[in-house]
Amino acid sequence: MAIVEIQRAADDDMAPDDSNFQHWAEAALEGLPADTELVIRIVGPNESQALNTEYRGKKRPTNVLSFPFEAPPGLEVAHLGDLVICAQVVNDEAARQGKPAAAHWVHMVVHGVLHLRGFDHIEPAGANAMEAREIAILSDLGIADPYQSSQD
Repeated sequence: MAIVEIQRAADDDMAPDDSNFQHWAEAALEGLPADTELVIRIVGPNESQALNTEYRGKKRPTNVLSFPFEAPPGLEVAHLGDLVICAQVVNDEAARQGKPAAAHWVHMVVHGVLHLRGFDHIEPAGANAMEAREIAILSDLGIADPYQSSQD
């Protein structure tokens, strides 16, 4: 079983339980060693915006940030990286998009973990591969294709 540390830095009652985060992360970590570690930090808009500004140059809070861990040469560690998820942004996006908040939370965790695994959506081929992987994982978790409405 993957080791998923949950840090709650935001007072948001609408964030899922730790067991949900564990389950969703494990689905996205399938195929990696069982001792793979990651941190999921739930934050408020101020922390999200500060990190998004510092690391991406965007002066606004965002739904999820992924920080892959790169061990120094010669050091073997099981830590994959950290996800920072802004509870308010995720819940607001779900409401605006007319989807269940829980489904959007699952998507953000899977999306973030795939970034930690090296997937990206910068180039079309990478975006297609990442979306296909997301859709498959989400389907296995009983979540509808989050991109369907944008493809209609």
